[in-house]
Amino acid sequence: MELLRQHARITAALMIREMSTRYGGKPGGYLWALFDPTAHVVMLTLIFQTIARLPALGTSFPLFFATGYLPFHCYQSMQSFISGTIKANKALLSYPIVTPADAVTSRYLLQASTSFLIVIIVLNVVALESDLTLHIDMTSAVAACVTATLLGLGVGLTNIALFARFPIYEQVFGLVMRPLMLLSGVFFLPHLIPHPFDKLLLYNPVVHVIIWFRRSIYPEYWAQGLDLNYLYAFTAISVFVGLSLFTFSARAMREG
Repeated sequence: MELLRQHARITAALMIREMSTRYGGKPGGYLWALFDPTAHVVMLTLIFQTIARLPALGTSFPLFFATGYLPFHCYQSMQSFISGTIKANKALLSYPIVTPADAVTSRYLLQASTSFLIVIIVLNVVALESDLTLHIDMTSAVAACVTATLLGLGVGLTNIALFARFPIYEQVFGLVMRPLMLLSGVFFLPHLIPHPFDKLLLYNPVVHVIIWFRRSIYPEYWAQGLDLNYLYAFTAISVFVGLSLFTFSARAMREG
């Protein structure tokens, strides 16, 4: 029990340090976390409003793109933040009391809470700006966001181990992931893509996260193609593989 309390105190201290390091040196501090998703939603709205009269779902461009980008951001920001854990905390890991698991836990909790706050604020701003009354299925919306963060955690843990062992992998991974937002259904509905590409897109688990989240916001959305069993299995396997690689590489992380 004492060991558990010790790790809880270390995790809390690391969260405060991460928040100070990540946001403390920027004008506006924590408010900068809102800038990226808001800017993406505004940019997509401005672009697509000039080429289409209505979004693929509903009548509000800002809401459509917000419901696509926010769950994507939950995954992408978590994956990126977790992947950089060891590099960012290298000096602290020289102290025996601080473990790589403490650093990962603090980053996950900080990024998850930040992402959930961003989702709440951006959706409310979009609803207010567009004069919309949202009928949100809170259970599904929260579950979709939590799944997105867990998927990001699994991929991030895998990256920590592979980045440490194979430096070239970090470059390859970054290159492969660049078109991910284009292939995840952020600004289109997957079932509207011509066959067989619509089926190929469904191998991407982030597509299912976005479909799930959109279904929680749009009661009229049928969510064609959504396979929660596939998403659950993919997420569970990614977390299991990530934890396994992370555990077996813990010593190398301290010594590397």
